[in-house]
Amino acid sequence: MSVAGILFTGLHRGSFTDIMERTVATLPFLCRYRMIDFALSNMVNADITNVNVITKDDYHSLIEHIGSGKDWDLARRSGGLTMLPPYLNTNTASGLQSSPRLSELKNVYPSLSFKEDHVVLCDCDTVCSIDLNEIVNDHIAHDADITVAVKNQFVTPEQSRNTIIFDADENGRIFDTSINPSNESGYRNVSINIMVIKTDYLMAIIDDSIAHGYGSFSRDVIAKRADRRNFRIYQYDGAISTIADFNDYYNVSMRMLADRDLRNAVFNVKNRPVYTRVRNSVPTKYHAGCAVHNSLIADGCTIEGRVENSILFRGVKVGRGTVVKNSILFQDTLTGENVELNCVVTDRGVVIRDGRKLSGHESLPFYIGKGKMI
Repeated sequence: MSVAGILFTGLHRGSFTDIMERTVATLPFLCRYRMIDFALSNMVNADITNVNVITKDDYHSLIEHIGSGKDWDLARRSGGLTMLPPYLNTNTASGLQSSPRLSELKNVYPSLSFKEDHVVLCDCDTVCSIDLNEIVNDHIAHDADITVAVKNQFVTPEQSRNTIIFDADENGRIFDTSINPSNESGYRNVSINIMVIKTDYLMAIIDDSIAHGYGSFSRDVIAKRADRRNFRIYQYDGAISTIADFNDYYNVSMRMLADRDLRNAVFNVKNRPVYTRVRNSVPTKYHAGCAVHNSLIADGCTIEGRVENSILFRGVKVGRGTVVKNSILFQDTLTGENVELNCVVTDRGVVIRDGRKLSGHESLPFYIGKGKMI
């Protein structure tokens, strides 16, 4: 059995650029990680050592983070990590901020070359530790053309608008697909944006899609061909958190902070570590009189005030008399003295001067853009 991997980093881009100038793949997460680390680590832990990363136009921070792939043991002469360059297509040219997976594969088709028998396709919008080998083995055991990983979970009509739902028979074979439905509620098989596909079939699908102008795996391939191809679901029952927009990012981060069991289900799974770029920093300095409660604080910070229920990335400074609550402060955020922050997310390099009082709400956090001074 040989397996290659493809990571999509530019999907869901429109959900974040209205607020944060980032793709979901490059979002900093829990003090030291980026969202792409989870998908990339899942592949490496499954011994997938030929990984292709499809980039978009705002890819510089992604390349800075991943580099040669050595932190994931992907700096190899054969296989390893391949960054597929950004491209211009009809979606980006018309001002749209995302494109379906099949459209992205069509654009990088000349660069795709696999010796492996199967390919795992993953988005970078989920926080989870999943055994991809189990999905691949299930895919092979049933001689499936495509196997889609799903989680049976409760959805409301509002939540269903951002999901793809697969209906399958008692044997796991897909017979119907609902794409972003507006009226679904109850327990449904919701896609977690991971699929396994035979390599030959993948290349044939891309060829056919170029010839016929298809753009969506779910709509143009699975939904239209389920009656004559062996498309299956794989039920995943582990912990998973999906980030579709800015509010999801804040809420998932706060849940991970508050729930130790949830953190352990992602970061303390035996033989499935989460890898990230290794950066050596000085220890965080806690000054006399400071206070920290229920918070995650990275290396290189300076804490002079009070931090509660918050997540601080590298190089953050909390000044004297300052109180930071329910907030996420990205790298190199500096707060002056006697500042009050509640439900605030600051991007990299933000400076908040003395005496400022800023507050959002759990349902609508206040965001401060990269390099801003207040």
